[in-house]
Amino acid sequence: MSLKVIGSGFGRTGTMSTKLALEQLGFGSCHHMTEVMGNPKQPAFWKAHVDGVELDWAEVFAEYTSQVDFPGAAVWHELSVAFPDAKVIHTERPEEDWWASYSATIGKFFELRESLPLPPPVAAIFETMDKLLIQGVMGGLDKVSAISAYRRNNEKVRATIPAERLLIFTPSEGWGPLCAFFGVEEPEEDFPRSNARDEFWAHFGGEPVTA
Repeated sequence: MSLKVIGSGFGRTGTMSTKLALEQLGFGSCHHMTEVMGNPKQPAFWKAHVDGVELDWAEVFAEYTSQVDFPGAAVWHELSVAFPDAKVIHTERPEEDWWASYSATIGKFFELRESLPLPPPVAAIFETMDKLLIQGVMGGLDKVSAISAYRRNNEKVRATIPAERLLIFTPSEGWGPLCAFFGVEEPEEDFPRSNARDEFWAHFGGEPVTA
């Protein structure tokens, strides 16, 4: 199996909705952070990556035909080289909207993760993700660092991926751009909407109350 779709957009840009849409269009199973939490083979790959081991990306994504969200979005450039025939979907939203969502979910989680009652295997996954995402991609938890990283990523995707291979996509646009990009008919069903703030925190037993 080989990736046919690479997602380069950061988490909190509609990646779960895009995952569900790609699977509905036949580009599944779609890799997403939820797969790292749910597939016992996945955590070891990402730990090896942050430890500096050179990975065979075909092995990492052997069970998937598409990928969106972190941690794959942290290595989209490597994936675009490893899978040269894959198309790239870059999910994006306005910077302030992204920050409002990110800071209330991913950012807040990493600020509090050491105090949360996470099962040891989940805690270990997010120790890895802290190194990959917060210390690596974002360069910190503060707003300036995060938005700068978000902006750099958006710019790098546009500068690196040829236009004919790239779709800049916002899930609120619905099926139209996605289906036109892949040359498939639009489903009759509504475009999937998912991963609101409460859905994110449901993976961790609910949003913690902070002073």
